[in-house]
Amino acid sequence: MRVENDYLGSMEIPDDAFYGIHSARAKQNFPDTTRFHLEWFQAMGLVKQACYHTYSDMVNAVNSDSKLSNSKHNFIPDSILKALTSAAGEIHNGSYFDNFIVPAIQGGAGTSINMNVNEIIANASLQKLGHKPGTYSIIDPIEHANIYQSTNDVVPTALKVAAVRLLTLLEESINNTRNGVETIEKSHRNSLRIGYTQMQAAVPSSYGQLFSTYSEALSRDWWRVSKCFERIKVVNLGGGAIGTGVGSPRFFIMEVVKHLQRLTDFPFTRSENLNDATANLDAFVEVHATLKAHAVNLEKMASDIRLLASDIAGNSVSIPKRQVGSSIMPGKVNPVIPEFVVSVTHKVYANDMLISSLAGQGVLDLNAYIPTIGHALLDSLKLLISANQTLAQHLLVGIEIDAEKSEKQLLCNPSITTALLPLIGFNKAAILAKEMRKNDLNIFEANQKVKLVENEKLKEIAQPQNLLKLGYSFREF
Repeated sequence: MRVENDYLGSMEIPDDAFYGIHSARAKQNFPDTTRFHLEWFQAMGLVKQACYHTYSDMVNAVNSDSKLSNSKHNFIPDSILKALTSAAGEIHNGSYFDNFIVPAIQGGAGTSINMNVNEIIANASLQKLGHKPGTYSIIDPIEHANIYQSTNDVVPTALKVAAVRLLTLLEESINNTRNGVETIEKSHRNSLRIGYTQMQAAVPSSYGQLFSTYSEALSRDWWRVSKCFERIKVVNLGGGAIGTGVGSPRFFIMEVVKHLQRLTDFPFTRSENLNDATANLDAFVEVHATLKAHAVNLEKMASDIRLLASDIAGNSVSIPKRQVGSSIMPGKVNPVIPEFVVSVTHKVYANDMLISSLAGQGVLDLNAYIPTIGHALLDSLKLLISANQTLAQHLLVGIEIDAEKSEKQLLCNPSITTALLPLIGFNKAAILAKEMRKNDLNIFEANQKVKLVENEKLKEIAQPQNLLKLGYSFREF
């Protein structure tokens, strides 16, 4: 064991651990087992790289200026800076995550996140240069790994980097789901079905029309998600503790986001008001509102498909059988994919409330709850990506629709008489509907009894192309 010190005292740390006293205290203070998101951890490494690259450029700029080169500046030695940059790059690739011991739910506005990463970078760098972890007299987690940085600009910036990458995956997954929906829509454009309002038979419709509603909703979701990038690209990196940049060279403040752009290949921009970007987290509220809207559309679609495929609905629609559904009822198969999607969406709703309420808990110059807000945001992104993936891969591709059976159900349902309103009016159509219901007849059989419509005209009206067209022309009747 090695002994590490801070101004609160000392602690024993395992000799081979790349975390240090700050991480160990956080582990003790926050006995939560919720794992921090790997994506955020990796993004922290990328943001640190941007800071070190900027620092290197600054040193070169000072050394090349004859008026400054003779001044006394205690710059980090090049060998240490290279080691720091290399370690940060390894974190970006996911290395050392087993040494990130701070849980997702914590206090302290993310200081524990930043310090755990700083300690890993410092100790990994020490090892690279042939020194033992904990030899902070050579490379210090704060003096070196955290140079010109603050928790309050590095941690939220890294969160936005992680969110941008997941938003890109979400965009792709939404498109995949939409493609699956559109395939069903096109295949069953004229497959008749009963349209329902308030879970009661209403008017003739088609599966193509139903699935077109899902397609349009997913198109809106894709568009809204694409707009999230504009909200999330503005960062406060370089602003320091509250956005004033105190303690940081102006060169660093002006240049660090440019390096972040190059490393991410994404147009991150420095906020024009760094104090605002540090104090207010409404951008995360806005982005998550878009995620919530997408969750609503996914829940509606998944619930509809589950209902259509249920034994209650008459089995004109069947969904893929994914796994055995009961330990006691032989042959039972449950709609596990729709149920998973519904569960995901309600977790997203809960996260939305959490993010909104904690974003409002910001006080004056900072919001102390960025760790929990960030965890909920990334949680929702990953959940929605998984929901779209399983919908596209395990549900939509295997949906089967018995168009013939569905059409027979429609022809036997009094709701079809709505199509006759322009010809015979509501009251006569009601007589036909009553005959159908009373004697369990299809519309043709019932019409033979009440003789309200000529048979040939009825057959014409009942054709899919006539039942499904938008409105009617006066020339038709």
